[in-house]
Amino acid sequence: MADFGGRVAFVEENYGDSALAARFGVKRYPAIFVDDVLVATPKDFGFYGTGEGAGNGRYAPLQSAASHARFRNDLTKVISLLLAGQKAEAGALAAPADTGEVAMLPALSYTDLDGRPVAPADLAGRIVVVDFWATWCPPCRAALTWLGEVKQKYGDRVVVLALAVESDEAQARTLANSLHLPFRWGLRTPEILRSFGDVSAVPTMLIYDGSGALKGSFYGSTPEIHRDAEARLARLIR
Repeated sequence: MADFGGRVAFVEENYGDSALAARFGVKRYPAIFVDDVLVATPKDFGFYGTGEGAGNGRYAPLQSAASHARFRNDLTKVISLLLAGQKAEAGALAAPADTGEVAMLPALSYTDLDGRPVAPADLAGRIVVVDFWATWCPPCRAALTWLGEVKQKYGDRVVVLALAVESDEAQARTLANSLHLPFRWGLRTPEILRSFGDVSAVPTMLIYDGSGALKGSFYGSTPEIHRDAEARLARLIR
């Protein structure tokens, strides 16, 4: 932090006591933030949760000097961009790198919570918003409510797939029914997890255009994030 001449301070928060982590729906640690930009999640350091399999994150193996250097370099870039007032650029850099699996909308086939099948043909040629949420995540409810307003505004031009993460099915059904939103509600199955790659925090929202190409990744639920996401959607719809 000395490189920034006293303009940056380090704050350490205990597991379960971070309001910022709760706001982003980060349930596991370590998680690294610069201001309210999520820089790294447990998966970035190679730490995967139960049922998520195993794999290498951006900074794994954590013990290696090369991983430390890579993390330090990325963290320095994010801090520099934020100090320069370039928050959008910092968020884009900090977001987990897109893999080949999520750069294009996967060929999803699952049964939603209403018992209706979701198939690739249902999504072809349409703008698709995939929202990963959880019953235990308060910010997710704000994101879902906002998405409901977006869906009402754009109607059938946008399909919203709301996929519950690490959530009890009965609780997910109860919450979905209480919100009365025209989404295709579902549970994130192991197959869907593999298809979308590294989704480590909720709410996470992915926006795909009519050709299935990923056009935006948004992490968290703040007015600024919602504003940026809706601007992205508006450009796609035009």
